[in-house]
Amino acid sequence: MMRRIRRLAPLLLALATAGPAAAQDPAPVPAPTYTPIPLWPDGAPGSAARRSEPEIGRDYWLRNIHDPSLTAFPAAPAHRNGAAIVVIPGGGHKLLVWTNEGTKVATALNRLGLTAFVLKYRLANEAGSKYSVAGDAADDARRAIRWVRAHAAEYGIDPHRVGAMGFSAGGELVSLIADNPEPAGRPSHDAIDRESARPDFQMLVFPGPRGIPATAIATAPPAFLVAGSRDACCAAPSVALYEQLRKAGVSAELHMFADSDHAFNLDESDRISILHWPDRLNDWLADGGWLSAKAVPGVATTKPN
Repeated sequence: MMRRIRRLAPLLLALATAGPAAAQDPAPVPAPTYTPIPLWPDGAPGSAARRSEPEIGRDYWLRNIHDPSLTAFPAAPAHRNGAAIVVIPGGGHKLLVWTNEGTKVATALNRLGLTAFVLKYRLANEAGSKYSVAGDAADDARRAIRWVRAHAAEYGIDPHRVGAMGFSAGGELVSLIADNPEPAGRPSHDAIDRESARPDFQMLVFPGPRGIPATAIATAPPAFLVAGSRDACCAAPSVALYEQLRKAGVSAELHMFADSDHAFNLDESDRISILHWPDRLNDWLADGGWLSAKAVPGVATTKPN
């Protein structure tokens, strides 16, 4: 029985809320090809010497990333609601948990009408790396938000409805870009860099401690946080950030699961409560209006029944 529940768990996120009905003649969006979209066409700053090195992937993970990119998972035109989420996998900044914290999450979000983009960012803790978390990796996350806003019309996205969702180390990057100011003096490379890098809503799944306590909490976007109560790494940062948000009057929701540790993802636990955490996220997204179809200028969107 438990095995069956685990197999079904990735569907929970999509099934809790019914999708909107199709609109007449929705504008087309690019078909999902799962081809990486380079964030910097001329290469990420500081990565020129290693840009030609191939990425290394095994089973569920990737590493050796020197050309940061996004992989687009467009929502079907018949169901899209105009909102988008940049998904940032974890992996301790040593690798990326590409499937369980990236592509599987993106396809589950698609079933809610959300367009998803999975981020490959530079890894500061990988052997031989000269990158930094607060500098290079956070720059990749900010550039990802900006890129999605700059290309919003191509995907039927409202540029004011772009969220960020991070797991573990990816949650650290979400907090660094959502709850903290961008470091002064960061170079601007093109028109994309004129877009805002602050997400409109944030979801942190067992986030690590970097960026917490936050230093720009008053301007932080609405937040959803989830972690295990026995997570030695990430229980305390989750509670600390929630308290900061709450005291600052920022809309925030926290779920701490009893007797639970790190990295339960969508379907990696024997506890019934954790298997249903995507339902709580679904409820939060619906309450915040992020699943409701909104008119996007120049783009046909779907409308609820």
